[in-house]
Amino acid sequence: MHANIPSQRLQGLLGTDAGLSQAEAALRRAHYGRNDIVEAPPPTWWMLARETLRDPMLWFLLGTAALFAWLGDRVEATILLAALIPLVGMDAYLHRRTQASTQGLASRLAGTARVLRDGAWTTLPSGELVPGDLVEVGPGEAVPADALVHAGEGLQVDESMLSGESLPVSKQPLPAGATAAAPGHWMAAGTRLLTGTARMRVAYTGAETLYGDIVRLAVQGSHARTPLQQAIARLVGVLLVAALAICVLLAAIRLLQGHGLVDALLSAVTLAVAALPEEFPVVFTFFLGAGVYRLARRQALVRRAVAVENIGRVSCICSDKTGTMTEGRLALVHRLPAAGLDADALLGLAALACRGDSGDPLDEAILALVAPAAEGAPGPLRVFPFTEARRRETALWPAAGGAVRAVTKGAPETVLALCTLAPEEADAWRDRVAGHADAGHKVIAFASRTLQAVDPDAAEPDAGFAFAGLLVFADPLRAGVREAVRACDEAGIRVIMVTGDHPGTARAIAREAGLGGGEPRVATMDELGQDEAALAEVDVVARAVPAQKLELVQRLQRQGEIVAVTGDGVNDAPALQAADIGIAMGGSGSQSSRELASIVLLDDNFRTIVGAIAEGRQLFRNLQSSFAYLLVVHLPLVLTAALVPLAGQPLLYLPIHIVWLELLIHPTALLAFQDPPPPGRMAPADRGRRAAFFGRRAWAAIVLTGLAVTAAVLLAYRAGLAAGDPTLARTLAMATLVLASVAATAVLSRLSSPTARAVALASAASLVLLVQVPALADWVHLRPLGPGEWALAAVAGLGTGSLAQLSTRWSGRPRRRARALAGAG
Repeated sequence: MHANIPSQRLQGLLGTDAGLSQAEAALRRAHYGRNDIVEAPPPTWWMLARETLRDPMLWFLLGTAALFAWLGDRVEATILLAALIPLVGMDAYLHRRTQASTQGLASRLAGTARVLRDGAWTTLPSGELVPGDLVEVGPGEAVPADALVHAGEGLQVDESMLSGESLPVSKQPLPAGATAAAPGHWMAAGTRLLTGTARMRVAYTGAETLYGDIVRLAVQGSHARTPLQQAIARLVGVLLVAALAICVLLAAIRLLQGHGLVDALLSAVTLAVAALPEEFPVVFTFFLGAGVYRLARRQALVRRAVAVENIGRVSCICSDKTGTMTEGRLALVHRLPAAGLDADALLGLAALACRGDSGDPLDEAILALVAPAAEGAPGPLRVFPFTEARRRETALWPAAGGAVRAVTKGAPETVLALCTLAPEEADAWRDRVAGHADAGHKVIAFASRTLQAVDPDAAEPDAGFAFAGLLVFADPLRAGVREAVRACDEAGIRVIMVTGDHPGTARAIAREAGLGGGEPRVATMDELGQDEAALAEVDVVARAVPAQKLELVQRLQRQGEIVAVTGDGVNDAPALQAADIGIAMGGSGSQSSRELASIVLLDDNFRTIVGAIAEGRQLFRNLQSSFAYLLVVHLPLVLTAALVPLAGQPLLYLPIHIVWLELLIHPTALLAFQDPPPPGRMAPADRGRRAAFFGRRAWAAIVLTGLAVTAAVLLAYRAGLAAGDPTLARTLAMATLVLASVAATAVLSRLSSPTARAVALASAASLVLLVQVPALADWVHLRPLGPGEWALAAVAGLGTGSLAQLSTRWSGRPRRRARALAGAG
């Protein structure tokens, strides 16, 4: 809450019942602005299109598709244009997401407000409020601005959407002449009044409110490209420049060699088709789509497809407590009756002290456990409602013989003081209260006494009560959370609980969840200061406000962590926006949290996060294998397509051969490397914010394999030329390259899926058909091979292609059994 009273803007108004005149309100509105806490002017489609068209990846795909269309390869052009659709959709979504999220934030605010103007109470749009206005808010209504409580009794406010605390917060009027205001005197925009009727003096409006500050933090984040997107863009750029340079060089050299213009153009165009790296963005988009589908099967709805990349690299989860680790509701967990009563009798007596129309979550939790009163049954004779000063509520009920039964509930220390208990007995009850309070529970005490007929104007009875017992409430831990925390720990993923609750309450929940091995280390952000060593050891951050949650995420990111933030409230919005992965609760979460999050858990189960991370890590492994395959096959294809013509020899590949090879390469890269995560295991993660897609040793293995295949293809070609048959030379070279592709597919995918086996078999079958069937061989300018020639191609191709397995062995990430993940499924 705000720290100081803005005495200058409220001068002469604090402590009075005066409202503003319309003229005064107009002057203040001109000075302070409208009470527009969330401003979200809808962008035009042209603005969205302009932002989306800034993505260079889209222009590369569009230009490449145009080139293939010009070359007459309509199938290739169509594939590239189809790949534009999800990429354009993702960019448009990212730019519209801010607008959608601010609309979700606005849905929590009051649309109208009852305000005193020109001496009369009137209802106005909340945007018309100005500092100094006197506003009245009733039970169940939203607070329209940040204001100081002027009058009201029994005020309880739901602040969970701002602070993260699930329990109601009591409020009381600002004392006359006060120069400072405690949090209990403030009511904030975006919160909801549960009980009582409050009159408030508006102090801050619009962007100056706490809610407005949350909106500012939530929408100011950038949509930076992910490391993998940047790596692919760099790789595509390098390959594109190299391919164009080699094409121009090849055309010039063929002309100088005297082969003619047609031969020079054919050589350059063939090499261009072979060398242009259009598969990489296509494969990336396809794998993201597959990841989205597989995460949806695990009850994790991906709202931003590129989040599939980052979730596999998550190293730290910052989890909200209320509604994420806990159920976000009050539940009765203990009934502690006094001597002479049983648990049911205590609950029945407690129900007499509750009102069904109070809006108090405690009353609702108690009344939900007892049988409803018969229709037409008499109600209480009189109720003395709860106030902060008295800290109790008393109801008078008719009893037998014209007597009256008084039932009271309230703070244990208040109720115990009303009862006739021996000192040692009272001390024993106080010890029990302290024990439950230390465990983060809310404890309510109950007592009753019988009175003679009571005068309606008589004061509330304040002595002679018989103590009835205690009811203990808690926000219960969600099922499966403890197992999920253990699974994260075993997978090397750090979990930090972030909450606005008191450290004692937070410690109790964290201990129950198993954080810190059952002995969680709890601190506030103020206590942590700038001590990075202390931050590295903390398990729970308590008393966190939205700006501090955002600061925590940013500090962890600066330490190199890949941070996922889970949450369900408006208070989580800035952190969800800033995190590498924002994860919202689909059932209990607010609209704003779902709009801002990259992933929404459809089952609100913290454990689902672990399964989603396992899917993300496996997808990264699959994508690595697919890209390694593309590089291993493309490198010899491009080198041989360039080196043979540069040496002045007949063209190795004709356009039909390039089309054939591309028809083999595309489905293999897309379909053969789609392994699901093994049951009970998780692939190792790439650590660090700049984790390389391939390490140096993996690159060395890929280049070595590509050069080995290149040498094998050139040797096979030379063997055919040595026999005096250019067609035989071309056939041996093609057979060697295709078999090397089959071998690379087999070792990188381990043929672990039916699709991988089918793709490898189809590639080998196409080679046999196009070579051994004379009519087909003639059509593609090849010829059938004999057994010895097949053996040469098989040894050269399968042997060198199998070297692709070095890209996994040398990467430092061998395919070994990882730590088991209990409950990851």
